[in-house]
Amino acid sequence: MARAGLTPERLTVAGAELADEVGFDQVTVSALARRFDVKVASLYSHLKNSQELRTRIALFALEELADRAADALAGRAGKDALAAFAEAYRGYAREHPGRYAAARLRLDPETAAASAGVRHAQMTRAILRGYDLAEPDQTHAVRMLGSVFHGYVSLELAGGFDHSAPDPRESWAWIVDSLDALLRGRAAPTHSSTG
Repeated sequence: MARAGLTPERLTVAGAELADEVGFDQVTVSALARRFDVKVASLYSHLKNSQELRTRIALFALEELADRAADALAGRAGKDALAAFAEAYRGYAREHPGRYAAARLRLDPETAAASAGVRHAQMTRAILRGYDLAEPDQTHAVRMLGSVFHGYVSLELAGGFDHSAPDPRESWAWIVDSLDALLRGRAAPTHSSTG
C-alpha cells in the first residue's frame, strides 16, 4: 500500500483494528508499518512514537465506548439503565478486546481530563442518581461498578468461565440483579415526619 492517504486518524483506526487482532500490548509503530507495507520512518511524520499511537488508540476506544454506552442508556432509568450500561461495556469488550484493553491505558492527568473517560464517569453518576445515593456512597458505587464490570469481563475474556456451568450470561444477569438490589439498599433514607 502506498504512503499516500496516511493520516494520524487513519493510523489510529488501523492501530485499533490491529489491537483487536493481536492484542493491545503488541501494537507498535513497527507493527503498524508492516500492516501498511511501508517503512517505519514514513509513519514518524504522523506519529512521534509507539506511546503516542497507544494513547491515540486509547482515546479512540474511550470515545467509541462512551458513544455505545450513551446510546444504550438513552431513555432508560434505574435497573434498566444499569443493565444497559453493563451490557454496553461487556459487549464492547467481547467485540473489541484490544480496544477494550486500550481503554484501560493509564493516561496523564491532562489527557485523561480531556478524554471521553469523563463522559463514562458522568454516565455512571447519572445512573446512580436514580438510586438516590449520597456522597461518599456515590463515589464508592462508581468504583464498585467499574471494578465488577471490568473484573468480570477480564475473567470472561481470559476464558475463566469456559469450563463450568451455569452459562456466563446467567452469572452476568445475576450480578446485575445483585448490584441493583445492593444499590437500592444503599439509597439515602427518606425523612418522613410522623405526627
